[in-house]
This record gives sequence, C-alpha cells and structure tokens, in this order.
Amino acid sequence: MRITTWAEYGLICALHLAKRAAEGPVTGRDIATRERLPADYVEQILLRLRRADIVRSVRGARGGYLLARAPEEISVRAVISASELTTFDLHCVSHPVDDERCAASHTCSIRPVWLLLQQKIDDVLEGVRLSDLLYEEPVVRERVGLPILQG
Repeated sequence: MRITTWAEYGLICALHLAKRAAEGPVTGRDIATRERLPADYVEQILLRLRRADIVRSVRGARGGYLLARAPEEISVRAVISASELTTFDLHCVSHPVDDERCAASHTCSIRPVWLLLQQKIDDVLEGVRLSDLLYEEPVVRERVGLPILQG
C-alpha cells in the first residue's frame, strides 16, 4: 500500500478543520497557506470532501469550510476514501498484467491475499477517528494501540 499525496493532503485538510472547529469557516487558501500545501490541490480535495459529506461549505465574505460532523464521527478511512476515491488499490484489478490471468472470472490464488490485506487496512483506518489525531504523537500512538517510542 502506498499513501498518495491526495490521501495525505486530504487528511491534513480534514485535521486542520478539526483543530480549528471553534473558529468558524476556514478558507481553502488559509488551509493551504498554514499547512504549506498547493492551493489548487487543497481546493480540489475540499471539493471531494464536500461531496462525501465530510466538510460543508459556507458562502459569503466570512465563508469557507467546516467539518460536516464532529471529529469523533469521521474516520480516517472516510477521509482517505473521499480524497483518493479508494484506500487500497488492487493493482491486479486496476492495472492487470494479463487480461486473461487477472480477469475476475479467472481463479487467482493471490487475489484473496490482496483482498484480505485491503480489508485489514480498511478496518484499521475505520477504527481511527479525526478526534484521535488531535493530540501529540505519543498520545495518538497510545490511542491507536501503538507502543510509545523511547528516545
């Protein structure tokens, strides 16, 4: 699995909105500036997140974007799926090496392993909420069940 720029930036944007929820709407340009991300990427990602009902937009002079739901209700999987349109690319399906060998109608002993991995990744990402990411790394590690690194 490779985390794409779309997925990473989508999570950064959603987390930024979660951290600034009390401030009201935030513009895409402000998110891009503060997070040092390309503004055109941010606008496209926010549009994808809006279509997925993760953020909502507010029009007007003081308009911008807000989370559509509480951070506790938004999973990392939902953000990545909205940003990237998938959480795990089954390469044999999206880029078959051999149309006959990789066709869904062909029995493949490897495909179940990739499907199992996809399910496990999706389960982990579904179990982590934006609210879990509002803390410093040691606390996040504890919240998601990882050991705290000893420096």
